[in-house]
Parts: sequence; C-alpha cells; structure tokens
Amino acid sequence: MSAVVIGSDAEALEAARRLVPVLAAGASQRDAERELPWTELEAASASGLLAITVPAEYGGAEVSAETLAEVIRLLAIGDPNVAQIPQSHFAYVNVLKRQGSAELRKLVFTDLLAGRRLGNAQSEAKTRHLQDIRTRLVREPGGGFRLDGEKQYSTGALFADWIPVLARGEDDKLNVAFVAADSAGVQVIDDWNGVGQRTTASGTVKLTGVLVPDSHVAPHHLTFEGPQLHGAYAQLIHAAIDAGIAAGALAEAAEFVRTKTRPWFESGLESAAEEPLLIQRFGELDLQRRSAEALLVAAARAIDAAQRAELTDESVAAASLAVAAAKVATGRAAVEISSAIFEVGGTRSALAPLNLDRHWRNARTHTLHDPERWKLQHLGRHALNGTLPPRHGVI
Repeated sequence: MSAVVIGSDAEALEAARRLVPVLAAGASQRDAERELPWTELEAASASGLLAITVPAEYGGAEVSAETLAEVIRLLAIGDPNVAQIPQSHFAYVNVLKRQGSAELRKLVFTDLLAGRRLGNAQSEAKTRHLQDIRTRLVREPGGGFRLDGEKQYSTGALFADWIPVLARGEDDKLNVAFVAADSAGVQVIDDWNGVGQRTTASGTVKLTGVLVPDSHVAPHHLTFEGPQLHGAYAQLIHAAIDAGIAAGALAEAAEFVRTKTRPWFESGLESAAEEPLLIQRFGELDLQRRSAEALLVAAARAIDAAQRAELTDESVAAASLAVAAAKVATGRAAVEISSAIFEVGGTRSALAPLNLDRHWRNARTHTLHDPERWKLQHLGRHALNGTLPPRHGVI
C-alpha cells in the first residue's frame, strides 16, 4: 500500500476538500443498499489524510486539532459514515504518542504513513457500563500476553490493519493492545444493524487466545493519572462529524427547495425559494449551523492552546468543557437540521427513493455517542461551582 505523505495543515485541508465530492457521489446509494465504503476508504488512505496526526519526528504533518476537526467536518459533509470510521484511528494515534513503546510507535507510524489504518475494539455490550471492561490480558509463561474477550460497536475494525483493543491486565489496570488484524484468534464480524451510520461496519470483534508481544501493549491507565486531553480530543472528532452532518443536510435541503419544492399557493410567488417564511426558517437553521461550527473551532483551539504548554488541570479542563459545549451544540444542530429537511421540503421530500431521511438517521444514531445530558452536567457543575470535569476518556 502507498499513500501521499501530507506535510502541512494547508495540504491536509486541501486534500480533504478534494475528497468531499468523491465521498458524496455514492453516499446515498451506499446507505440505501448498505454497500461498505471500501473504495472510499482506500481513497482516504491514499490521500494521506489518515496519517496527518503522525508526529513530525516520524515524518508526519502532526496537524493541529483545529485542522483535524475541519478535515473530519469536511469528510462528514461528503459521507459521515466514512468520516466516523477513522475516529478511533486518530484517538489511538494519541494513545501511541503518549504511551506506546518506541518499537511500537515506529512500527505503527510507519504503517500509517504508508496508508494503513487503525480500527478499534473497546466497547463491550454485555457489561454493566462503559468502563466495565472485561477483556483480559494474561501473562504468558514464555513472554507476551494472551488476549481474550468480545467487543461490540467496533467501528473501523473491519477495515483495519491494526486493531487497538482496550483490555485490563491481571492487576485490573487499563491497557491498549495493538493487534494486527490478521492475527490468529481475531474474528471481525460485520453484524452492525443500526438505523443510521449503516456503512460504518461497527460490528463485533471476538478475541480468542490472541498472542500479543509485550512491546505492543500500551499502559493506557497512565494517561489518566495526570492532566490529559485524550477524552477531549476523541470527543472533538465526534463533534466534527455532527457538524458535518448538519452542514451536509442544510446544503441538500437548500438544493431541494430551490429545484423541487413548489411554492405554497398563498404566497403568490413563482418559486418556493422566494417565500419569506422559508427564507426565515433557513436563516434560523443556518444560524444554528454557524453557532455549532464556531463552538467546534473554539474547542479545537482550546485543545491546541493546552497542548502548546505544559498540561495543567485548568488548561485541560478548559479544553474539555469547550469540547463538551461543542459536542452538545453540533449534535443538536445535526438532529434539528436533518429533521427540518422535511419541514422545508414538503411532501415530495418524504419520498423513499430520495433517501433524504439518511441525514436524520445518521445524526440520530451518531449523536447517541456519549450522552448530551452528561456534557451539560459537567458544564453546569463548572459554571455554578467551579468543579473541574473528571479524568476519563469521554470528556
């Protein structure tokens, strides 16, 4: 596999802009027929975009969080399914930066620059809650570890060359095992059946006696023993996906009204696009989009500001809270705007062959990641009592 090596933030943004129409071209059909986006992911890999956060010392562009958020937002305008697939890819690049061994960093970063991909195997559906991880790393007598467990919602795993697996060691501490996707004992099952984000292949990963070298295990628990941006960074990408869904839905709604919606007879106008009430509604929706995107940019800049200096509890709290605000705003914008397509488009917009409901289904499904109510809880605690948000991977 070969890929372009992107050298700067500007190059990353230009590559993303070029990829948007490629993703958009078949997005509706892929959703309707559940055609997995293999070709589109290969295009993303070949473009070099999946390696833009590789550290400069390994040959990567190491772009800012602001640039990454905009890249993801652009890709999500084209196809939010494709944009979601590398969410964990970028999150686990961060884990490698902080906790990966020198051997593992060199191995995986070299692969990423060549166009290879990370997936994920972290969530477990049969446990009490998100943090109840029961997948285990057990020390082998001859060295290395044996990995056993079952994961669900494993977005990206089916398309991956490496699958980062969240697991607990014998001391119950949290680790990430970087497992080659073709390792013996790894089974990736395409059983994802969500109403939206249908082509992310967010299915099941079964791990049975998978052997993992010592150097391929990163002590992820150390990430949370001090100030950290792991959660903020991962959540920023989710917010960018929602922002892209909102923008894509608004653009398609406008195109539909301009070309297919008939004016209401009482307006006396020749075009629906001239109706003052519709114009007012589009103004409201565009304001919501702009507000959400502004919070997304502010959140990304807060992460970048924290990263430029030594991390402190205060700087990472500022970033986490900014991301929480962006996540709520982008999620609300995505759900409302994707629903409003039908309000502004009229009866014709509900015809099944048009598949305009994919925007709402994608928004409604993706925004279920990490509940909005807890983002608001942390924002409220800080606003009222000055309480800093907790150290974990989803804030």
